[in-house]
Amino acid sequence: MKELPIHIQLDPKSSKTLYEQIYEYIREEIRAGRLLQDEKLPSARFLAQDLQVSRTTVDMAYGQLVAEGYLAARPKRGYFVSALEDLYELKSDSFAGERMEETGVEGRQARTRSDVCRYDFSPNVIDMRFFPYATWKKITRNILVDAKSQMFALGVPQGDLELRTTICRYLHGSRGVNCEPEQIIVGAGNDFLLLLLEKILGRHIHVAMENPTYVRAYKIFRSFAYPVSLIPVDEKGIRVDVLGKTDAKIAYVMPSHQYPTGVSMPIGRRMELLKWAAEGKERYLIEDDYDSEFRYKGKPLPSLQASDTAGRVIYIGTFSKAIAPAIRISYMVLPYPLLERYRQECGFFSSSVSRIDQTILNEFIRDGYFERYLNKMRKQYRMKHDLLLSEIRPLERHFRVTGGNAGLHVLLTDTRGRSEEELEQAARLQNVRTYRLGEFRLGESSAWDGTEEGGFLTSPTMILGYGGMSMEDIREGINILKKVWS
Repeated sequence: MKELPIHIQLDPKSSKTLYEQIYEYIREEIRAGRLLQDEKLPSARFLAQDLQVSRTTVDMAYGQLVAEGYLAARPKRGYFVSALEDLYELKSDSFAGERMEETGVEGRQARTRSDVCRYDFSPNVIDMRFFPYATWKKITRNILVDAKSQMFALGVPQGDLELRTTICRYLHGSRGVNCEPEQIIVGAGNDFLLLLLEKILGRHIHVAMENPTYVRAYKIFRSFAYPVSLIPVDEKGIRVDVLGKTDAKIAYVMPSHQYPTGVSMPIGRRMELLKWAAEGKERYLIEDDYDSEFRYKGKPLPSLQASDTAGRVIYIGTFSKAIAPAIRISYMVLPYPLLERYRQECGFFSSSVSRIDQTILNEFIRDGYFERYLNKMRKQYRMKHDLLLSEIRPLERHFRVTGGNAGLHVLLTDTRGRSEEELEQAARLQNVRTYRLGEFRLGESSAWDGTEEGGFLTSPTMILGYGGMSMEDIREGINILKKVWS
């Protein structure tokens, strides 16, 4: 057994409790690589005697390290340093104007080491410390052991029927989506599905998008040579009155949790949107249901597609944030008229997801592992969400806080006239990375001018994500922001 060095210096006069000092020391030893994978730590009783502290103090420190994934508690054997893969976390090549499926930075594809900050409040990073690696490995191993020749065949273009059936059942139970497996198309990421949509919908289709919005989707539509109208967002979502003044045939929306404003569209606005789609020939709504799984008050909102009786909603979702960024599997639910067009125009495209990956994901969802993992992550993210809101309470003297109770980020709107760039730079000088709402705004200006078309989040607004941060890092990072932003 590798014992901790005797020279742990506990300071009874420190503002930090003894258990926090023990916790931070062991955490830094692991981060620095001085404690390696599977090395055994001293028992709580032994360490308590060695440090002359109570057993409860050591238990609290070990418990926190286990909760954050640094240690693994093995029954009747003790505490061990977790496997490196269990400590995996995305680094600061996270980005603002884009989302989980990508690995670049909007306008800054290559990052240098000088861009890396100790505390990164990215809205796009998730916590991978609790991912059930052992379960995923077991499913993969069993599938490969039992694999037959058809497992390595090309498969059907829409994706394996077993997975589409499982996704259909999951969507109906969790999001209220009404569909049949034949309406679902499985693809390697939302980019691929949007490329398919371009073939289905045709060329030079006028698209409307919320503003601010998901920048990557905007770039994809522009790459199709689609004219794009940018529609302002208010506290209820996309402005349907402004949308109605355009010639758009397609509206790309995120009604359950608009990215990045965090707005949830109420039923009245949803009905307006569905009415707009139903009243025009060949009008459709693309519902991007990204980030819908994480809601911390009340039940998850039903999808827009669940209220669609005219067959005008194209529903798109992904497993990148709910499971892991590397799970490059997304899905699209097509209304029946577009399904026929897909079969005629795109039926010859091969599936972009391997049958092995489809089979692994199917078993992961079908056998209940996905639901258990989601429940665990909702609990973890809720704890981080509540901690963040509690810690930023002193900042409410100078900021208006919005976007909480769902997703993995909140927004702080400045009330003192400071620019987003000023706030970002002040934080960066203290090794804290924050994100500007202006990075998601499109058009000639990165900020609303307060005219009739704007009026929502008009002041400089910063985005604070918390999904990939530890509880301690959230607390320490916010303490710094309270000093530099107050």
